[in-house]
Amino acid sequence: MIGVICSIIAGAVMSLQGVINTRLTERVGILEANLFVQGTAFLLSLLAMLIFGRGNLAAVKGTKWIYLVGGVLGLVITVTVILSIKGLSPTAAVSIILIAQLLTAALIDLFGWLGTEKTPFGWQKFVGLALMVGGIVLFKWRAIRGG
Repeated sequence: MIGVICSIIAGAVMSLQGVINTRLTERVGILEANLFVQGTAFLLSLLAMLIFGRGNLAAVKGTKWIYLVGGVLGLVITVTVILSIKGLSPTAAVSIILIAQLLTAALIDLFGWLGTEKTPFGWQKFVGLALMVGGIVLFKWRAIRGG
């Protein structure tokens, strides 16, 4: 149950953050907004680690390089979410982002990438993805038709 609750919180907060970051970008610029957002996250993460941390930060040294690109991906995520919301509505942008996330996660599961256990991608998942794409098309129908 904790996984479901955390997923709901993550989805809601990601949507809020996307819009908030887009508004900040309008005032200060995209790279400046990203610096502020990532810098704030760094400082809060450092503080949380100092207070609650029980892991082994030194173990980063022996970790596979692919598992260390999270910060780079954070930059890509922040910038592309801002640009998506700026170019579309928050609902349309987040809907497309969710489809991309679902498809990518399905490929990771299907092929067992990044150390995950292989999980089949059955017809139900294809139908679910098609329904999501259809929902976005319906949601944006007027814009697609040019009206």
